[in-house]
Amino acid sequence: MKTITSLLAATVLLAAATCFSEDLRIGLIGLDTSHVLAFTKTLNDPKDKNHVDGAKVVAAFKGGSPDIESSASRVDKYTEQLQKDFGVKIVDSIEELCKQVDAVMLESVDGRPHLAQARPVIKAGKRLFIDKPMAGSLHDALEIFRLAKENNVAVFSSSSLRYGKATQAVRNGSVGKVLSAWTSSPVNLEPHHPELFWYGIHGVESLFTVMGAGCETVKRGTTEDGRIEVTGTWSGGRTGIFREGSHAKGQKPYGGTAKGDKGEAEIGAYDGYAPLLVEVIKFFQTGVAPVPERETIEILAFMEASDESKKLGGQPVSISDVLKKNGAN
Repeated sequence: MKTITSLLAATVLLAAATCFSEDLRIGLIGLDTSHVLAFTKTLNDPKDKNHVDGAKVVAAFKGGSPDIESSASRVDKYTEQLQKDFGVKIVDSIEELCKQVDAVMLESVDGRPHLAQARPVIKAGKRLFIDKPMAGSLHDALEIFRLAKENNVAVFSSSSLRYGKATQAVRNGSVGKVLSAWTSSPVNLEPHHPELFWYGIHGVESLFTVMGAGCETVKRGTTEDGRIEVTGTWSGGRTGIFREGSHAKGQKPYGGTAKGDKGEAEIGAYDGYAPLLVEVIKFFQTGVAPVPERETIEILAFMEASDESKKLGGQPVSISDVLKKNGAN
């Protein structure tokens, strides 16, 4: 029996090795963000100093949002560059894209169409990475996760800021249990999205990377110099704060500090896209999401709760209430 079991295990390992002996074929959805060029170069160009092995971008669907200037003004330019510099094939539909690739990176800069764009990918059974923000609302993100579970398709979403070296070190225990933390990032507003969804999500992602899930209430206020400041209270009385990055000359756009029961450390720095892409390719190969679903859901709930708190004049808002309001179980 042991011999048979060993043979079966060896067969599974050999099959897995054979399956991934060649580069995975990656498809892109939404060519209106600089990420599509940066990601494709990192994956497709072996000479790139940050090259990540294991996958190549081979096809893409343009997408684009005519009512967002930063989308409409870039989509054609980025499409042309992907074709010219990397030979990426442009297809006319997401359904056609799924026929030509092994996995999909949903890159549309606008979170609002993410649910509609994710549907055909999930239906096709393709593993899916969704760039920030996961969706234009918590409700849509919950629906994406529901569809993925219903169809047994692996999906995850993250900002590249999650994989900063210092931030990951703290998550992995370098200062012990994190008791409190603050992070900051720029907050470029976009009127079609809740306040933090468009760019503040970077700093919020760093905050949750070290604090983990378990946020209970959120209160939105401002600093003395008028910057956004959002305070979250976690289970056990722990506190996490997101602040809009300072625009003062010489200030770091991304940063923060985590205090644990074994010391404290700087967190929140941006260390490029390669660390995120390493995790994305590993996810495509294994089907194991590196970020817990609950943590991603709470990130979006934190940002929506901040909007609700702002409307209430800075009153604390319960994360559980926000989740229930949006149909979470």
